[in-house]
Amino acid sequence: MAASIIRRPIPRSGESLPVIGLGTWQTFDVGADPAARAPLKEVLGEFARLGGSVIDSSPMYGSSESVAGDLAGELKLRKQLFIATKVWSSGREAAIRQMEESFRRLRTQRLDLMQVHNLVDWRTHLTTLRQWKEQGKVRYIGVTHYTASAYDDLARVLASEELDFVQFNYSVAERDAERRLLPLAAEKRLAVLINRPFAGGPLFRKVRGKPLPSWAKDIGCTTWAQFFLKFVISHAAVTCAIPATSKVAHLTDNMSAGMGALPDAGMRERMVKYVSTL
Repeated sequence: MAASIIRRPIPRSGESLPVIGLGTWQTFDVGADPAARAPLKEVLGEFARLGGSVIDSSPMYGSSESVAGDLAGELKLRKQLFIATKVWSSGREAAIRQMEESFRRLRTQRLDLMQVHNLVDWRTHLTTLRQWKEQGKVRYIGVTHYTASAYDDLARVLASEELDFVQFNYSVAERDAERRLLPLAAEKRLAVLINRPFAGGPLFRKVRGKPLPSWAKDIGCTTWAQFFLKFVISHAAVTCAIPATSKVAHLTDNMSAGMGALPDAGMRERMVKYVSTL
């Protein structure tokens, strides 16, 4: 690909990140089997070659942290990657043990981003994470959730705490974040990672066998994945979307969405209306 991937700044630092990252939920949970890891190594290598850097994981995702860490080590990609994971535990000591294990699994001495997964015991963990940030063990801290039912709780945390990142779901089919979370993140100068950019899969079932609208070519879309991802990353408050995949062809398709033209406000409305009619 001749084009370069679009990058967006982390508001608190100015450091830029590519707008398409790589999630690891389910896809990287393959254990130690070399045959199962081989296609993921190819995915991660191509991701880096195309300019990707943000890879997001969690101890909740089975062996995903270990697989990502091992493959990044084998490919010698640590300096290029922006590695984000999460703490998913209750209580200070248990969380510290879990986070230290994440460092070992991801084969790193310093994590780029540690997030409180689904707000579990967030007050306790943010106290620890601020200390770790001061000590240089983590570069950025944040919180996450994946469902609109948690948005009120998430908004209260964003409004009251000093954070660097927030992660939540957003797609052309799940647009609740537009009402409050995305504007609040922009107001609080938070970098925004987007999970479920394909609404967990139902979007593809909805468009199966249906052609793209002819006007999708105006923003360089040749596939539905690009259509859905360009909608997400065209929101000014979004820093990076993190679709997960275990297939190189899908990875290449996803990365293409982060290159070239993005829809303006009028085009975004058109995209929403079109998808709602399918």
